[in-house]
Amino acid sequence: MRAWAGQQAVGGAVVVVLVVGGLWWAVSQPTPPPECGASLASLKDTLVRAIREEAQRRDTTHSHLPLIYVITPTYARPEQIPELTRLGQTLMGVPRVHWVVAEDAHVSNMRVVTYLKHTGLPHTYLLTPMPEEYRNQTMQPKGVANRNGGLAWVRARATEGVVFFADDDNAYDLRLFEEMRYTSRVSMWPVGLIIGSGVSTPVLRNGRFVGWYDAWIGGRTFPVDMAGFARPDALMPFKPGHEEDGFLRSLGISQSDIEFKAAECTQIYVWHTQTKKNYPYSRQILSPKFDGTNLRVLQRDIMLQPG
Repeated sequence: MRAWAGQQAVGGAVVVVLVVGGLWWAVSQPTPPPECGASLASLKDTLVRAIREEAQRRDTTHSHLPLIYVITPTYARPEQIPELTRLGQTLMGVPRVHWVVAEDAHVSNMRVVTYLKHTGLPHTYLLTPMPEEYRNQTMQPKGVANRNGGLAWVRARATEGVVFFADDDNAYDLRLFEEMRYTSRVSMWPVGLIIGSGVSTPVLRNGRFVGWYDAWIGGRTFPVDMAGFARPDALMPFKPGHEEDGFLRSLGISQSDIEFKAAECTQIYVWHTQTKKNYPYSRQILSPKFDGTNLRVLQRDIMLQPG
């Protein structure tokens, strides 16, 4: 999409340069030919048309599209930057997107801040640490404080737009964003590579909803993965502290409100890929012979943890 837009912009620029060049040539002649007046008028019309078409092209490409707010919870670990890189490279192909990255930290992670700036994407970096009372629990509510912080930021600043929760350890197809962009109430789709079930999805028969398939139904009204739905209203009400099912129930939606995307849930556009953890690392990297070399910088940047 962006490559095509870039080609169109270059084409428009070439037309403008040629027209301006023609105008300059015509008026610089010592004795303009009789038809010069008509030529100048024609060139002027061409220039005005080229500028108008370029403005319309830019507007058609971007501003009329519903804005997508992508909220990504994250936390410091060796895989963090590789996974944010994969997601960032995907979002760079999505027009009209704002990336809200909410980190479980009290102090800014400059590795993340630097990468976000590098992408050139419209983005916001938030510090949204998990409350201390949850950190010693066996089952920690990971990502909840981050998502709530991201939602609070969106609700305080936006009046419209689609909200989507995109974990940094997933892989996303560009088609997913184009489909969710036009959600009316709530849209849903399958999520692949779910542990235990292989896939999490609404179940349809002849295009009609008949149930759910997920590794854990557990009496939930909406047994879906957090990456398996989007909402169109940036000002949506929500109750802090809920994960998928509680979050969707707090919005007051019903099963009849669901719009089934991804070719009636027959395609998978988002996958739980999760970068492999390669711990522990060799202690060879700690050798003094590497002091003062680039290896120390790399060790720090990718958080190598020798065993």
